[in-house]
Amino acid sequence: MTSNFVAELKWRGMIHDVMPETEEHLLEQMRSAYVGFDPTADSLHIGNLVPIMLLAFFQRSGHRPVALVGGATGMIGDPSGKSSERNLLDEKTLRHNQECVRKQLSQFLDFSSGSENQALMVNNYDWMKEFSFLDFIRDVGKHITVNYMMAKDSVKNRLTGESADGMSFTEFTYQMVQGYDFLHLYQNQKCTLQMGGSDQWGNITTGTELIRRIGGGKGYALTCPLITKSDGSKFGKSEGGNIWLDANRTSPYKFYQYWLNTSDEDAEKYIKIFTFLDKETIDVLVQEHNKAPHMRLLQKRLAEEVTITVHSKEDLENVLKASAILFGKSTSEDLKGLDEKTFLDVFEGVPQAEVTIADINEGLDMIAALAAKTQFLDSNGAARRELKQNAISVNKEKVKEDYLITGKDLINNKFVLLQRGKKNYFVLVVK
Repeated sequence: MTSNFVAELKWRGMIHDVMPETEEHLLEQMRSAYVGFDPTADSLHIGNLVPIMLLAFFQRSGHRPVALVGGATGMIGDPSGKSSERNLLDEKTLRHNQECVRKQLSQFLDFSSGSENQALMVNNYDWMKEFSFLDFIRDVGKHITVNYMMAKDSVKNRLTGESADGMSFTEFTYQMVQGYDFLHLYQNQKCTLQMGGSDQWGNITTGTELIRRIGGGKGYALTCPLITKSDGSKFGKSEGGNIWLDANRTSPYKFYQYWLNTSDEDAEKYIKIFTFLDKETIDVLVQEHNKAPHMRLLQKRLAEEVTITVHSKEDLENVLKASAILFGKSTSEDLKGLDEKTFLDVFEGVPQAEVTIADINEGLDMIAALAAKTQFLDSNGAARRELKQNAISVNKEKVKEDYLITGKDLINNKFVLLQRGKKNYFVLVVK
């Protein structure tokens, strides 16, 4: 049984353009639709989450999602030559990246249950690698006029833009390659719908035109809005660059914090797009949030849901423990449970000083740890005064002047956390 996919996207604010009769086409029976992904990195980032969610909602509506990895275009590189993110890659690297992308998509899509609408991953390199240039221009190119291609906004914008460099032949014909992908999947996988961002409309409709002219059938197109932040800055970026789905590139703690720090306006929009919560649940959440915005209920639920989906419940629990270290009650054991990357993320920007392992093995006295060795406090006298006032903690536990820092205090065999009062932290790095 299929449910109304287009209606689902409408209330979530995820439709920019949709070809006429698409909704009726999808309600008739189970259909197949695809979205393309760039395989030039071994991880997707949250800028890819919108097309991923399109496929996820599509599958949950009873249809079959197809994830296309653009290996052929990945081997061309970025035709505009302007992007540092897209470089020419060899086949081995592309295959590795494809497997990494598949693993990340499997957090959202069912690739293995054996159900009729089980997701499929394909790589356009597999059908383009044996396609000669002469064959392509004879069998495909003759069906699309230059006038048709020139009329696309994606082409017009490049030709009339600020750049005086014009447009390379590769870049100009990119819509033909993408259009052929749609035709190929229509003929071989019964794929009748292509989805993507609103900037892809021209390329997608070129595919529907090839299906009509060569395949003698009908293809459909659906695009979602390009997501922006309410302050005008780019969605999916932080000061450190992309927010990746791979935990080794962006830790679950930083990933969670990105969502937690969204504005009220963005949180209300994002929770519809990036979570699987139903309309009733979201409406209640929005009402509760509006009654007490300072509680940030929307942001917390958004951050929790997306972190669980992309990572896991266990990762979320660890993130919440890490957050409590800064903003709530926690123990030395909680601190020692953090992995090194999360520890560094939690205490990013906190002053640091190096001490030697010899210092630790001998037992580092608190006066030296606070002043002489680190300059955390400006004098030995200030260190003694704070210690007498019971204001100093080592790894979240209060200490006196006679305390010695030893190997048992090391976090990840490398760090010791000093604290004065509630909010003044200092990290000792043991070398």
